Amino acid sequence: MPKVNDCLVNVHFGEREQPNWMLKVRDDYFKGAKSMYAQVDLTELLDEMDEQGVEKAVLMYSMAKPSTTALKFVEARPDRFSLALNGVDLLHPVSSLRELVALTKDLPVTYTTIGASFWGDGRYPPTDAVYYPLYYKCAEIGLPLCMNTGIPGPPIPGEVQNPIYLDRVCYTFPELKLCMIHGADPWWDVAIRLLIKYENLRLMTSAWSPKRLPESLIHFMRTRGKTKVIFGSDWPVLSMRRLVPEAVALDLPEDVLDNYLYNNAQEFFFGERSVGD
Repeated sequence: MPKVNDCLVNVHFGEREQPNWMLKVRDDYFKGAKSMYAQVDLTELLDEMDEQGVEKAVLMYSMAKPSTTALKFVEARPDRFSLALNGVDLLHPVSSLRELVALTKDLPVTYTTIGASFWGDGRYPPTDAVYYPLYYKCAEIGLPLCMNTGIPGPPIPGEVQNPIYLDRVCYTFPELKLCMIHGADPWWDVAIRLLIKYENLRLMTSAWSPKRLPESLIHFMRTRGKTKVIFGSDWPVLSMRRLVPEAVALDLPEDVLDNYLYNNAQEFFFGERSVGD
């Protein structure tokens, strides 16, 4: 069993009633069980992680609606869990970014995240000036930023998540550690070209079944992109029990598989490599 870092896990779903668009994601897009948004049990999650070789999991944590479950899990097992912050108020950046910086000092924060389709009615592409304070602050303090790319599952506008918008972002902020999350469908080839072009850009396959990844990405992982693609499940939307065996079944060279499941996240998010690298 290879070592795994799962870089996108949700434990907050059971804390509140989900909006209609989230129900549509579960019912219409993923065809998931009603239990997908149930309260998470720490022991059950750790059992699944142990079973699949997952050493660390990054838990989503909203600045606007803090997750008591995520905080409880981090406090109970700081060796296994860290946080991904979302909810920066881009229209009121000064106070919101002050809060972001304070939270990175008080909590074990691995990265911050934002999805262009999920706020402002999808009217602001990543090249809009409203994002620039966030880009600058993340670059300044060395905090990785993850941004949704690809057409989203919910019935909301998706054009702003075309990865081509990140071309100008990476050019303007070469110091920014930026990761595309949730794949890049249907713009995989654009994402791959950008990954080749920019040193500090990565892609996470969260919310994507490894067996559904396009051959162009698998080829890139085997060749020029050995350090560029990072594993994430979006658990419990997709389970570790499903995704880790699917990743192993891709028949990747051992070093490529280890990079995808573990090493690339260690280097990009956690600042270290496995022994021997």
